[in-house]
Amino acid sequence: MDIRITNSSRHPLPAYATPLSAGMDLRAALDAPVTLAPLQRALIPTGLAIALPPGYEAQVRPRSGLALRSGIGVLNSPGTIDADYRGEIGVILINLSDTPFTVSDGDRIAQLVVARHEQVAWQPVEALDTTERGAGGFGHTGVEG
Repeated sequence: MDIRITNSSRHPLPAYATPLSAGMDLRAALDAPVTLAPLQRALIPTGLAIALPPGYEAQVRPRSGLALRSGIGVLNSPGTIDADYRGEIGVILINLSDTPFTVSDGDRIAQLVVARHEQVAWQPVEALDTTERGAGGFGHTGVEG
């Protein structure tokens, strides 16, 4: 699939690291490093803007290595980029560790996954069909009787 992209950063376009990768790394596009104190969050620019086709979204997801090694996550994970958004992609990073973390220009800060989606048309009804699970919610399938 071809997707139009602009890149105002000094970094290469996102690319798949392996032939079977689902996501591409997003890099920070910063004029100066940003240090996140414990529990602090910041919007980190990437310098990228994209034009997705209708029926697709781009999902901004955390990088597992950053999460494991440094306690850094993406706050609204996954963040959704809609097909009609044309602004710069920003990543809301949060430092969930107990030590400060510095983000520098070019650091790989998140992953971008492009995914197909559907839009629904609601059909109001008086009642829903029944299932074995019914209204069983959180933890329902792990409860032993």
